[in-house]
Amino acid sequence: MKKVSLSGSLRESVGKKDTKALNAAGRVPGVMYGGKDQVHLSINRQDLRKVIFTSDIYMIELDIDGDNRTAVIKDVQFHPVSDAIIHIDFLEIDEKKVLKLKMPVHIKGLAKGVKNGGRLMVPFRKLTLRGLATAFPDDIEVDVTELKIGEKIRVGEIDIDGIKILEPANSVVVLIKTARDVTEDEEDEEGEEGAEGEEGAAAEGSEKSDESSEN
Repeated sequence: MKKVSLSGSLRESVGKKDTKALNAAGRVPGVMYGGKDQVHLSINRQDLRKVIFTSDIYMIELDIDGDNRTAVIKDVQFHPVSDAIIHIDFLEIDEKKVLKLKMPVHIKGLAKGVKNGGRLMVPFRKLTLRGLATAFPDDIEVDVTELKIGEKIRVGEIDIDGIKILEPANSVVVLIKTARDVTEDEEDEEGEEGAEGEEGAAAEGSEKSDESSEN
């Protein structure tokens, strides 16, 4: 998992007045839980933007007034009008303990089916992983290069060492389809049947021509 460092400050109080003052000063109030104690803190809003407005998931090394903790973001609240970050929740993690976290699916390659006019569909943009924090990848890479129209990749086909994917194994993560939902195999079968029909018609025409000659 990608890592990033952030600095925070302990909050002196946690009331609404303090929260309003922090937001006005460009700082985001937050809480970190999951460890030995619950910590109320605040972080510069601009510093948070680099880890929130991205599809990446980060393991965050937090320096809170000299107290170093490791955490991941669990929840972010935004202002309903301005969309400014107004609150953040962190989950403190222990690299020796099991962690459950959603990770983004990253598509690699250009599928053969797309080259042939198909559409790439990604029903799952994120998958829920369970394992030690040290085993988590930066993202879930799915190579679609060899996928043809009608083919798909299911959860059970994705293997990440030391990690269990919690979605059902038969869930479709990626598939290639056409607007008519016709697979390449079906198109090939139709082509073969058409060719056989043409060959049959040609043979029948030849037989009739031979019969006419004999008469």
